Amino acid sequence: MTEIVIDASVALAWCFPDEASNYADAVLVALEERRMLVPAVWPLEITNAVIVAERRKRISPPEVRRFVELLEGLTIHEDSLPVVKSVSNILPLAREYGLSAYDTAYLDVAIRHRAPLATLDAGLAKASLKAGVELLPGPPPALKRYRPTHSDL
Repeated sequence: MTEIVIDASVALAWCFPDEASNYADAVLVALEERRMLVPAVWPLEITNAVIVAERRKRISPPEVRRFVELLEGLTIHEDSLPVVKSVSNILPLAREYGLSAYDTAYLDVAIRHRAPLATLDAGLAKASLKAGVELLPGPPPALKRYRPTHSDL
């Protein structure tokens, strides 16, 4: 089964109605035939965003249950590396592309597995294109007009 690296921004768009998008929906459809691949930080990012949203009354407990049920229905593979290997992989990529360690973890997984990446984060999407990582199912809405220039490469 082929894999897609899915960052938290896409998965959370499935949870929060005000973040829903055609792009996130298309990624969910693509997962019917592909396995979701995430870095070890993914479940913590998802859980933190959901619990903060619940505390702020942005999402109700029944909506949280529906989201968790959606995730339980997906084939999700967590990529994990020994801690030292993760640091040695992520640090130079974060420096090169100006990303946070969290965003770089997704880029690292996509590069190592030669897997396409789905993100709604414009900075991560731009860095992925520079790194030669395919965005699935195409550039997210914020990057539709982005075309790498010679200075970007």
